Amino acid sequence: MSIVTVQLGQCGNQIGHELFSALCRDSRGTHGLCSNNENQSYQDSCKERFFCEEESAVPAARAVLVDMEPKVISQALSMAASSGHWRYSSHSHFCQKQGSGNNWANGYCVHGPRHKEAIMELVQREAERCDRLGGFLTIMSMAGGTGSGLGAFVTQCLRDAFPTSFILNHVIWPYGTGEVIVQNYNSVLTLSHLYHSSDALLVHENDVIHKICAQLLNIKQISFRDVNQVIAHQLGSVFQPAHLPCAVSLSDMSSCGFLLSGDLLESLVPHPEFRMLGLRNIPQMAESSLPYSTFSWPGLLRQMLIANAQMEEGIDWQVRPPQAGSCIPCTNKALHFNTSIANLLILRGKDVHSVELGSFQDPSLYTSWLNPQDAFTAWKTPRAFNKYEKSAALVSNSQFLLKPLDSIVGKAWNMFASKAYLHQYTKFGIQEEDFLDCFTTLEQVISSYTNL
Repeated sequence: MSIVTVQLGQCGNQIGHELFSALCRDSRGTHGLCSNNENQSYQDSCKERFFCEEESAVPAARAVLVDMEPKVISQALSMAASSGHWRYSSHSHFCQKQGSGNNWANGYCVHGPRHKEAIMELVQREAERCDRLGGFLTIMSMAGGTGSGLGAFVTQCLRDAFPTSFILNHVIWPYGTGEVIVQNYNSVLTLSHLYHSSDALLVHENDVIHKICAQLLNIKQISFRDVNQVIAHQLGSVFQPAHLPCAVSLSDMSSCGFLLSGDLLESLVPHPEFRMLGLRNIPQMAESSLPYSTFSWPGLLRQMLIANAQMEEGIDWQVRPPQAGSCIPCTNKALHFNTSIANLLILRGKDVHSVELGSFQDPSLYTSWLNPQDAFTAWKTPRAFNKYEKSAALVSNSQFLLKPLDSIVGKAWNMFASKAYLHQYTKFGIQEEDFLDCFTTLEQVISSYTNL
């Protein structure tokens, strides 16, 4: 089952390049306690999903690169080719000479319709190269103009052209301190439109990834590439093959788990009102520290289960409160339960099949209208990921984004009420009524998640 990745805008193209590099680097390794046959099956599965080898011995990414300016695409093509291990197809990119000026309406209303035919022709060509097309992964930012506006337009086109294929939008949440003066407008417009055409939105928050770079990786001068490499590592930790519970070995590819599949997205998104997915991966640390670090499965999973306690990453996040008698100090008396709709846990590495996961099926983690056994999925593989002897990744459909989503909607509404910068959008065809529709959509999303 193959996936076509659509990289949109500067952010989407930079992250897309780092993602394919991470996937290729991992698949070429022999990490973990796997037989040669199992490792070969792992590599073959990765190649089938994300790469094709029709034109040369160097695999080509199943990707379409789109930006309204040529610089970032040129860099991505050059860096991929210079690696010698993978490349982009020479006819898989589209760019122009003029960007969207951080204006969602410019990307959605102008560049989208103007270049729809050329972009969708590239997507169709890439889809036809797949023996079995599973669906689409789009990578885009919410803050700017091309990734967000053109990204929302392209997602609608994908839904119209491929109505039975799944679409997973990987969305980068902007820094809370601000990257672009109108980022809250752009974010509201992006999210509300994606909610109507996407199967699921997998969200990474820039502020969270920045903390990982600073507190875990000890990077002093954090660049966008540092942030993008952490995001790519986390995506790779869930996109690479793993065992389904019924699988005997990784060589049993009919039972090989894959996040980017329609069945799994249906289990993670059982109701169209709840499409937001969060992703966390532990541990993460500087490569130089790996030889001196050891991890136990109970310790890693405990971090995944504790809510509002400092994880190893130094970030407050996860799916449950400390239990009575826990050694974790409770500093918040009004501790909030982060209720989940569905969770997918992926474990990779040594002794993985002996891990006990009963605590992840505790009914207190989940909304009352779902059976915990149906809401929780676990995959395991002894094949380690990216040099970590043991690692865990959790994809969660939960209330984790309530606070940042409410903040963005509130800030955008305050600007809208004072009519700040609205003329920048109305001149490209987005009217005040369109904004009001988008606010209504997201207020309903906030209400639905709040009432879990």
